[in-house]
Amino acid sequence: MIGEQRYRMVFAAAISLSFNFLYALYHGILGVIHSSLWFSTMCAYYVILSAMRFSVVLFEYKHKSKSSPDAEYFVMRLSGMLLIILSFVLSGVIYISLSQNIAVKYDEILMITIAAYTFFKIIMAIIKAVKQHKNPSPLLAVIRNIGYAEAAASILTLQRSMFVSFGTMEPTDAHILNMSTGAAVCLYILSIGIYLIIKRKNKKTTVI
Repeated sequence: MIGEQRYRMVFAAAISLSFNFLYALYHGILGVIHSSLWFSTMCAYYVILSAMRFSVVLFEYKHKSKSSPDAEYFVMRLSGMLLIILSFVLSGVIYISLSQNIAVKYDEILMITIAAYTFFKIIMAIIKAVKQHKNPSPLLAVIRNIGYAEAAASILTLQRSMFVSFGTMEPTDAHILNMSTGAAVCLYILSIGIYLIIKRKNKKTTVI
């Protein structure tokens, strides 16, 4: 765990996979109980995240004794396609949230805690990008880019919750800003997906 960077990242992906799966199950159950399109769309969002991380963990489990570059690039292209799908699913989540004015309101202390955690995830993603930018492993690049996509979506969720919780902005202005941020996040995730699909084997795997 301490000495192997690859093992640490795959282990962290496995932990995130567990949470993604639980969130997918939670939203799926609520979607069925309440016949809610929003919960169902959120379920699809977490299912796709789970599928990407599951492919990474499954690959590492099957090839732990010997790495296969071809198989790693297959996982990379698969994750790229899933990220493209995720960008469209997330756009559906954003549309439903804005059209139905769905946002979670928290008290001030909890909102600050959530904001601190979100920024912690962003900082950790940046640190990983800096420390591992020379690592040629496609599998580790996939793990990092999944983290980038999830962090970007977290920023949008945080923004909407802060507007609702603190109420410091006019509803019209908040709506426009949420639409702009949502579009930027979706385009960013879409670009990551395209990048992973078109990445060539004869180049070093870098990050966006």
